[in-house]
Amino acid sequence: MVAQLAGLSPAYFGMVMATGIVSLAAHLLEMRSVARALFLLNCVVYIVLWFLTILRVVRYPRRLFDDLIDHLRGPGFFTSVAATCILGSQFVLLEGEYRIAMVLWGGAAVLWIGLTYAIFTGFTVKKDKPPLHQGISGAWLLAVVATQSIAVLGALLAAHIEQPGRLEMNFLVLSMWLWGGMLYIWMMSLIFYRYTFFPFSPSDLSPPYWINMGAMAISTLAGSLLILNGHDAPFLLSLLPFIKGFTVFYWATGTWWIPMLLLLGVWRHGYRRFPLRYDPLYWGAVFPLGMYATCTHRMIEAMGFEFLGFLPELFVYIALAAWITVFAGFARYLLRHVNAFRF
Repeated sequence: MVAQLAGLSPAYFGMVMATGIVSLAAHLLEMRSVARALFLLNCVVYIVLWFLTILRVVRYPRRLFDDLIDHLRGPGFFTSVAATCILGSQFVLLEGEYRIAMVLWGGAAVLWIGLTYAIFTGFTVKKDKPPLHQGISGAWLLAVVATQSIAVLGALLAAHIEQPGRLEMNFLVLSMWLWGGMLYIWMMSLIFYRYTFFPFSPSDLSPPYWINMGAMAISTLAGSLLILNGHDAPFLLSLLPFIKGFTVFYWATGTWWIPMLLLLGVWRHGYRRFPLRYDPLYWGAVFPLGMYATCTHRMIEAMGFEFLGFLPELFVYIALAAWITVFAGFARYLLRHVNAFRF
């Protein structure tokens, strides 16, 4: 048990991200009982994960610091930021609890600042660095997801803040949205270069590569919410053509990734026979599916693309099926370890 705590994956908050976004997608598509059940489960998981993380900080600070500046494990810490914001979005949309959501948003913002500059400063100044093909993966795009998650929750809260705070919040949301887009361009260029110019084995294609699509999906969601908030800020109205264009650009890019990732998954597990077993990183593959359903629904609402209405309805069931599959793997994994500790 001690060994499990010492090696706790920093990306485990991906479970909260995946559960939260599937809950939100279900809520938007009128599956209220499913959304409510997943919300309650998410609150429990979030508290448990923070308890384990704090315990790990106290007992194994050196191991945690080593993970923080590790090129492969370090970006996983950004899941704590995205998980906090997605849980906050659940409180806004499912419960109407804006004060709790504001506290979560403030905590996520502090986490984002600390992690962004700690992780990337560590990557920059550390003496021993891995080569590109061994040091970068789709998990790096969790930094984009974390950035855009702050924009998403901020946009939801902005609609319930009095002026002039509403104006300032929308400006901050716009700034985070633009920063997240720039960060995606930087990182995706390196990831695509690694894809196409270095040898690729099945073990290299870890589940976080689905964040290639998920980062674009959450960028689409943030852009759609900015469009819906346009009447609250004059500068958003003047930028509407730009925001709409980039929102569609993000959505189209995310859509392009779906067949590509499916083909690579077939190659990994079908052609190369890579074993399919539970890994906490698989929550990073569930999250993009739920986010695609959510962002497409919001984009339709913001821009009137009713002809895309079949996509959210399709992807919410795909996301639910993926969530159930990974949760079943998690339950078996947990049960196996509990039995091992008992005997």
